[in-house]
Amino acid sequence: MLSFECDYNNGAHPDVLRALVDTNDETTATYGFDVYTERAKQKIREACETPDAQIYFLAGGTQTNATVIDGILRSYEAVITIETGHIAVHESGAIEHSGHKVITLPSNEGRLDADELEQWMRTFEGDESRDHVAQPGAVYISLPTELGTLYTAAQLEAIYATCRAHQLRLFVDGARLGYGLAASDGDLTLPRLARLCDVFYIGGTKVGALCGEAVVFPRGDAPRGFFSLIKQHGALFAKGRLCGVQFDALFTDGLYLRIAQNAIDRARQLVALFRQRGYRFYLDSPTNQQFVILPNEQMHQLEQRVEFTHWGPYDADHFICRFVTSWATTEAHLAALEALL
Repeated sequence: MLSFECDYNNGAHPDVLRALVDTNDETTATYGFDVYTERAKQKIREACETPDAQIYFLAGGTQTNATVIDGILRSYEAVITIETGHIAVHESGAIEHSGHKVITLPSNEGRLDADELEQWMRTFEGDESRDHVAQPGAVYISLPTELGTLYTAAQLEAIYATCRAHQLRLFVDGARLGYGLAASDGDLTLPRLARLCDVFYIGGTKVGALCGEAVVFPRGDAPRGFFSLIKQHGALFAKGRLCGVQFDALFTDGLYLRIAQNAIDRARQLVALFRQRGYRFYLDSPTNQQFVILPNEQMHQLEQRVEFTHWGPYDADHFICRFVTSWATTEAHLAALEALL
């Protein structure tokens, strides 16, 4: 089967795997107190231009979202996201399981609108019964969004300004961050992102690593006891070097963004293949997630040979299908898809 189902169904990038193999026989300190983890942290600080940043490596995306949100909220606080936000849809209730309500606002092609956030906060603050409900304490967004769209620097700045005005912490889910930064339509960089939020993470699992995510508190203000919270949430590697070695490799000689660029280049080819044959797209995405509107009959034919995500019905006769490229997608994969089309 030809697979365009997701961007985490391959192993590790060869350079990352080679780094793991080359260091395999070494004995190091545990729980992330090894030389490779420290070196990876320093490289990330330099890439983000945040010399005081506190950086933690966690096992995966769900653990990262649950741990960070639990860490930055008080017990009675809630997190705001959009109705298509990952924590509201695809986390199996992980956030609610930790005792925090997820408040959803409208989705604007996968993005949160700063004006709608401002209006919601004003309504909440003007409600005389507000002390009887979950108190908003943070805002969660994804970059790229669940629909492959991007925030501009201006949009993110507006959201962050609203968060600061209402004493909300802004958390950016960067599971696919490499693909967002590599997209030519975007104007965000790692240093700019670090200035426009309180905490974010750099996704490894979907961008060339076997596993692991790097959480960055750019101003060095991680919650007290955050290391212990990571362990409490089952997100701490005893062999912390597993993440350290991988991120050390990913942030050497620009590897992280170079391999992310491959996914963007292949996504452009994928879009061209479908458009040349008259297919429509649900929305315009500049990143590695593309949402094609397929007639039901053709969708069923194609799914016999190609793996993709059945996102949802478009109308009675068409279905929205998600095709995803990654650092591992090759031109040969696109040629095979073209032949099938």
